[in-house]
Amino acid sequence: MRIKRGVASHAKHKKVMAQTKGMIKARRSSIKKAKEALLKKWSYQYRDRRNMKRDFRALWITRVGNAATASGMSYSRFMGALKVNNIEVDRKILAELAVNNQRFSNR
Repeated sequence: MRIKRGVASHAKHKKVMAQTKGMIKARRSSIKKAKEALLKKWSYQYRDRRNMKRDFRALWITRVGNAATASGMSYSRFMGALKVNNIEVDRKILAELAVNNQRFSNR
């Protein structure tokens, strides 16, 4: 007796179609195009998880640099002074302090 795979393939197709929710045209309705769209989506996700870290670090550096400039010091001198004095605060926290601290906001 031959084994028919209709149930298994239908379940796989349902899974793929559920992941293309929100896409338009053939990417949403055609299983072939949906699989292609998912491959592209996953490659963008992988790439952008790394780019997000890069972008946020650049944002934090800009914010800390602006706050340091407002206080009359360059970013590199400020970070150098922190390192010399063994103050271990990362750029994310420094950026948060720069945005929320009242002394730096009065530029």
